[in-house]
Amino acid sequence: MKKTLAIIAGASLLFFTSCTRDEDIITSIQEENVVLNAQESDTFLTIEEINAIINKTLFEKGAFSWDGVPANVLWSAAVHGSEMITVGYGNKGESFREGKDSRLEAIQDDILMTVAASEQQTRSDLRYISDDVLNVIDIQITSLETIKNLKAISTIRYLEPNGYSYFTTKSEATVSPQDRSSSGCDMSGASLNTNDYRTITPGSLVSWTFDNHNITQAWNQSTGAGVTIGVIDTGISPNQPLLNANFGDGMSIDTRTVEKYGTYIDSAWWWSNNLDGPNDKCGHGTSMTATATAPRNNDNKPVGVAYNANLVSYRGTADVLLNDYHERKGVSNALRALGDRNDVKIISMSIGYLWTIGNVRDAVRYAHNRGKLIFAAGGTSTTITNSYPVIFPASMPEAIAVTGVTDANTYKRCDTCHSGPQIEFTIVMERDNNRDRTGAVLGFYAGDNDYVGGSSVATATTAGIAALVWAKYPSWTREQVLNRMRQSSDLYGNPSNAFGYGNIDANQAVQ
Repeated sequence: MKKTLAIIAGASLLFFTSCTRDEDIITSIQEENVVLNAQESDTFLTIEEINAIINKTLFEKGAFSWDGVPANVLWSAAVHGSEMITVGYGNKGESFREGKDSRLEAIQDDILMTVAASEQQTRSDLRYISDDVLNVIDIQITSLETIKNLKAISTIRYLEPNGYSYFTTKSEATVSPQDRSSSGCDMSGASLNTNDYRTITPGSLVSWTFDNHNITQAWNQSTGAGVTIGVIDTGISPNQPLLNANFGDGMSIDTRTVEKYGTYIDSAWWWSNNLDGPNDKCGHGTSMTATATAPRNNDNKPVGVAYNANLVSYRGTADVLLNDYHERKGVSNALRALGDRNDVKIISMSIGYLWTIGNVRDAVRYAHNRGKLIFAAGGTSTTITNSYPVIFPASMPEAIAVTGVTDANTYKRCDTCHSGPQIEFTIVMERDNNRDRTGAVLGFYAGDNDYVGGSSVATATTAGIAALVWAKYPSWTREQVLNRMRQSSDLYGNPSNAFGYGNIDANQAVQ
């Protein structure tokens, strides 16, 4: 099927394909001659041995963090990940700084001098990247002693091997393509079932999913004009004119704007600064931006939720899985950039990972501190693995987690969607009797239509609804908009532990 099994908007598909079956985990652990009880050792571990530790931790605790592993595991993972470690420094919770800070600069200097001494280099010989806003440094390391010395510094918040990939193994050829770096990607179009849309003036198609949330009725009050949505994803297709030169076409005002940027670097070298551009090479980002903002015109193509909102697209990642250093750094940089823009009120992220990524977490906190309303996908994976809880960054308190449900009379998550106590809202995006029939959306190429599902499309839809509310009440704060959305949802007053406030009534939200 299209874009639902692979749109993990997080990562559980990748990991739980191999680690949710209890007997598979136990067998894998037994086969690996590896220290699994977090004991300190000087042993350098293979990728397979590191993955066995990750699997065991996930199996036993339901979560994994690099904070809980001994120095040799961090060292081994860092060396396998291009000999790089990401260091988050400062006091607990001190994710970013507002300007020059001599105390933080002294901490950074101490870290760099510690690494230089441990690596037997001069400070000027070190290869590192220091963020000028987030309290984060990426540094090349080769020595276990370096990791041990860094772990002893009390002003370091976390150490993470941000270049380490779970799937860089000798058996990588046996991993299916959708379980690696093409996660969520699909640029092919689809023929829409005539029951999955209806046509409205002046000739636009409305996805059947919109009617479950009274979105067209809400358009009598608001169409998102004057609000800017930031989408961090895989970019926008240059081959889809309705998201480029014809963004302000038909009933979509011609003065609304679309801006495209790229913070992702497609390189094997973590220190590379060669940006790869804003254009989508996956298809996922095009689907998400179209869901939220595609124009309303007479081309017989699916319209977006907020068809008069402005759009700022960041290609921060190659696909929905933040599986390598440049994807993590790209998303972090995109969050920083959107956080700095006064015109951007909403950030939509249908991407993520199975465990917390420190520099992305710091950047989410930075954008949230600047008043942004951040929506993130709760996670989409296989029917076998979707029992895993809400994934990162939707699991953060600063993010609003969204998941997808079917059109059943009672709440039933989509076949591949995650649910859990962090979920705030749900969107109907899948036929209960046919999971292939999901949301109708503008395609990657001119003239194409498509289907898109999972918590990804649910998140983009919710971001569009938020834009309708904020356009109707432009002086409102983030909290006022969010509270109105909660009050307009099906389960307000009695939220569910799995589905939060449930399905949003967009028409009620804009009254």
